[in-house]
Amino acid sequence: MIATNNSAVNGRPPRRKRFEQGDLKSMAQSGGWCLRALGLFAAGWLCLGEESSAFAKRAEQNYQEARKKFHTHTNDAEAAWQFGRACFDWADFAKKDAQREAIANQGIAACRRVVARDPKSAPGHYFLAMDLGQLAQTKTLGALGIVDEMEREFSAAGDVDPKFDYAGPDRNLGLLYFQAPGWPASIGSKSRARKHLERAVALAPDYPENHLCLLEAYLKWGESKNVQRELKAAEEVLPKARKEFTGKAWEQSWADWDKRWKKIREKAGELMK
Repeated sequence: MIATNNSAVNGRPPRRKRFEQGDLKSMAQSGGWCLRALGLFAAGWLCLGEESSAFAKRAEQNYQEARKKFHTHTNDAEAAWQFGRACFDWADFAKKDAQREAIANQGIAACRRVVARDPKSAPGHYFLAMDLGQLAQTKTLGALGIVDEMEREFSAAGDVDPKFDYAGPDRNLGLLYFQAPGWPASIGSKSRARKHLERAVALAPDYPENHLCLLEAYLKWGESKNVQRELKAAEEVLPKARKEFTGKAWEQSWADWDKRWKKIREKAGELMK
């Protein structure tokens, strides 16, 4: 996700979880509407069996290593936000709410320390928002109160470095506005979603996630012309991206991207009929 450079975090991407949108009541009762509303965590890998197990082991190992470094270098800002990132990744594999909440709170605390010392830390704000999303998954209606803070933190990260994590601040704000309930229940907004998702593609046009998120929004809105245009763009980007985003660090992302791309093409075909 995030690194000391402006575009990636040691070449390792964040994950996002897919969901089927329902009404606010059912989402609140399910205990995780905020997580699903954000679209930040990838569900595609959850049914991949042995592959998923390998992803989980890697996330746990990274978490343990980052935790050790953070506690050894408590005044190191990078060690703190790297730990926040590792908490986000490891919490994604939690089997119980209590475990997810405990891990997320560790990342939240670490990232709060970063932004308290350096309000201009894009990684600090960004991973604070991501870990808040993990915490929100463990809540019911209480998750609604976390949304505003997530919005503020993603916005703060974007103000400092809009290209961070391949335009991650705009991408995640767009997803938040896209799937969150609208006023007065929450901050959902089609116009804001469009603005940020399209801006993410403009800022980082070579990153597959940005195109997939925008396509999913266009499909949801039934905008056939925009779907056709973005499909063409994605068809050009994906083959090039396979050569750029390579190695074990990207395996989980490609498992998710490939599944979503297949579904997008199927839905686009139905829309064009």
